[in-house]
Order: sequence, then structure tokens, then C-alpha cells
Amino acid sequence: MHEIVTLQLGQRANYLATHFWNLQESYFTYREGEESLVDHDVHFRPGVGADGSETYTPRTVIYDLKGGFGTLRKHNALYELTEDSTAGQGLWDGQEIIQKQAPIQQSDYQKSLDQGTTAPHLTSETVRYWSDYNRVFYHPRSIVQLNEYELNSQVMPFEDWNVGEDLFNDLDKEHDLLDRDVRPFAEECDQLRALQLFSGSDDAWGGFAARYIDRLRDEYGKKSIWFWAIEDGTRVQRHRQLKRDTNKAKSLYSISPQSSLYVPLIDIPQKLPSYLSVDRRSEWQTSSLLSAAMETVTLPSRLRPYHDFEASLAGDDGRHNIFELQSTINPEDNAEKALSSDEEGSSKLQTKFDIDFTYDGENTKTATIFNQVQVMRGCEPKPSAQSPKGDIGHLRKLRLYHSEPKLQRYAAPLTETVSMTTDIRTPCLSYHSPLRLPILDSFPHGMYPASPSGVSVLTALTASTRTADRIKAIEGTAARMLSVDEREAMVNGLGEIRECYETGWSSGSEDDDD
Repeated sequence: MHEIVTLQLGQRANYLATHFWNLQESYFTYREGEESLVDHDVHFRPGVGADGSETYTPRTVIYDLKGGFGTLRKHNALYELTEDSTAGQGLWDGQEIIQKQAPIQQSDYQKSLDQGTTAPHLTSETVRYWSDYNRVFYHPRSIVQLNEYELNSQVMPFEDWNVGEDLFNDLDKEHDLLDRDVRPFAEECDQLRALQLFSGSDDAWGGFAARYIDRLRDEYGKKSIWFWAIEDGTRVQRHRQLKRDTNKAKSLYSISPQSSLYVPLIDIPQKLPSYLSVDRRSEWQTSSLLSAAMETVTLPSRLRPYHDFEASLAGDDGRHNIFELQSTINPEDNAEKALSSDEEGSSKLQTKFDIDFTYDGENTKTATIFNQVQVMRGCEPKPSAQSPKGDIGHLRKLRLYHSEPKLQRYAAPLTETVSMTTDIRTPCLSYHSPLRLPILDSFPHGMYPASPSGVSVLTALTASTRTADRIKAIEGTAARMLSVDEREAMVNGLGEIRECYETGWSSGSEDDDD
């Protein structure tokens, strides 16, 4: 077993992760003899409820500010408190004045789940918090409220990167967050495989995440760390955008070198295909679209039998860990658009996905791709997508001789339902699964051109030269906005990261004198 422990940091991360957990819950099968394609033990943990019954809850730790959990309680129906909830008198024998905050009313959707009735259609107006569309029970240890800051506070906004960094340092000094919150879930694993983090990267949660990952890397040095860096895609005034860009620069500089996978995610891109109907003002709707791509591209890490998904991300050199996320909904008629080349064997590849969650479609025609992992679900691969014939080592040498990207590896179909192939023309590994994306009642109604059986999705994680272009722009912002003490180290560090994503970065080791 290869388990993954998840950490959710902040409001935007919890909107995205709630969709992710709802999808995982939908893969459970309850008929005798029926087995899901998804291995639930990767993300879920067995346990015992308050009444002695067996439970199955996510391996996750959920952080949010005061007021961010909505109606979600720390102790749910599986783990009801048995003791009297009334607090004792304590040492004070005088008169008490108790002030209680007005409770948040449960949504009609949550009431229908509790009563087992047909759930009503959710709308942007009825979804006030991410807990309003949550379908999963969590272990009490998963719920961690940070009372030092309040959600959407105008007096103490949780926006500056350094504020999040200071908050983590203060809390960790007092409680040792890793020991208190992560270690209980990690020690339950037979073989911990990866730590997955959802977090904002352009606000204070970026600073909180950076210091958290420092601790995780010290404790779990050889484990993979996947970081989904969520960025606010709404348009704001220039001074606020500069603050966001500065926060992104700090997150990229501090977190990407410590991560095995770092994926910037714009919530939500400005360029969307016309076949999607999305309310950009609703975090519930925008995170739903983002979750469809993110959950699909990580699907191979949960499929039976287990596949070495991390090796496909590392590629041949293991130098590229910053990836772009792209997606196309219902790609049956144009799946071949995912990759194309200007000429046979060229390393200049053109991505033609409908949605670009990382760089919003910038400079796609001229980008050079170093590595790409595709995941296609719900539709069969084209007959031409087969493992190439010939000696693999010889093919690798030919590509090296022509200064082309090396192939990752070749593989015959793994099972009847899951296949993994590599295209000789591109440094691309492709996974295929018949498991379609289910359209749950917790998803926005009418967003996807859906069929009753679900939606086909084509996604890709791509490492390319577009990352160098973006880092160069971020360097310029950091040089203008940061103090003198921070500027030199930040700009130099970002420059070193950028060099790995520029063409010809490794030519010095390959063009030695013959």
C-alpha cells in the first residue's frame, strides 16, 4: 500500500479539496463482488467511530481561519461527543455572563444528506461556505481552526506572505504542528508515499505553507511532496496585483525547491471555451472546474494496480518539478490536438488544450516541452498510440544525437482497463482509463456538457520553457517591490530556478569535446 496524506491550507484550498474528496467518495462501490478501479486506501483511513462502528475517513488535515468552516463541526455523526457538552464552573465562583455567536444555519443540501432525501440543486447563492456542498465525514483530528485571524477581516486581513510565515512560526513553537496534526495520520500508513498540499500561493497562506514544508522536508526527507499553488485569477487594482505577484515570487522561491511537484493554478483562467458555463464570482463553481482537471491528472496515483506516477513526473533528468496544468473536456473528437509538432521529431511542441490553468494560454506556440504526462479518462486512446517498435536504447541514443529530448520510458498496456504508452516524437507519458469523471449533485448544475455516464477529460502536466518566461517576469516584480535585504537572495534564487527551464540549460554537459 502507498498512502498519501493531504494538507489543506486556507479557504480557496478547501473549496478545491472539498470537490476532490466528494469525487473520491463517489468511487466507492457497495455491491458484493464489485471492485472499484480506484484504490481507496491511498487517500482514506480505516477507524472506529464513537459507537464502535467501522469508519473510513480521508487522510487529511484541514486548516482554516475563524469563521471559515461554516456549518462543519469538529465532531460529526461518526464521532459524536459522549460527555456533557456543558462546561463546568471551574475555579471561578462568581456570576458568569455567557455570550454566544449566532449559529450558522445548515444548508438545505446538508439537511437532505442527513435525512437521506433527494438533494436540491445547489446554486451560487445557496453555497456560502465550502462545507455547504461537502459530502464526506472527517475525523475530528482533521479539523484545525486558527483563531488568531478571522475570515475576510478588514481589520487584520490575512493577505501578506510574511504574516502567514509568522503565524506558522508562532503556532509551531507553541504546539509543534507536525507532531500534533500530521504525525498521527502518517504513522497510520503502512508505507507513506507522498504528502499533498493544497494552498494559496499569492496570500498569507503561501508563507504558512513555506514554513510547513520546511518542517515536512526535514522530517520526511525522501517522501514526495506535491504542492498545488492556487492563485486568485480575478482582476484587481494595480497595487493589490503587485502584492499578489510579490507573494507568488516568495512562494515560488521558498516552496518549489522543496517540492517534488509544484503546480501553479489560476482560479480561474480568463480564457475559457464557450462550451463551459461558469460563474466567475462563485468560488464553488470555479473550484469545481479546477478540481476536474486536478483530480483527473492525479488519477493514475490511485488506480489499481499501483503505477509509479512520480517517476513519470521526474522524467529522465529529474530537474523539472514546476509543471503547468492543462485540460480539455470531452476530447473524443479532438484528442489528437493535445500534442502536435512542427515537423517530425521536433522538440518544438504545441499544446492545444482548451483550458490552461497555469499560464492562461500564454506563448503556447513557441514553447519547448521538456516533459509531459497526459491522463485521458473516459475515452479510448487512438490506435496509433502504441509503444514504438525497435531497440529502446538505440532510440534514446538517436534522440540524444539529434539534441532532442530523451524519451522517459516505453511500456506496453498494463492492464485491460489501464494503459500507459509513450509517443516516440515527444517526451510524453500517457495514461488511459475508462473511468469517466462523474458529475455529482455537489457540482454546479449545467456547467459541463455532460452525459448520464459522466464526462471524458484529457489533462496534462507539462514542464516547458513557458515557466522560464513567467519566472523572469516575477523576478522583475520582486526586484521592484522587495526590500534591499530580501532582494538579492530572492532574485538570485529565482534566476537559478529559471535557468533550468531555458533551452540549452544542460548543453554544457552534453557538448564536451569528442
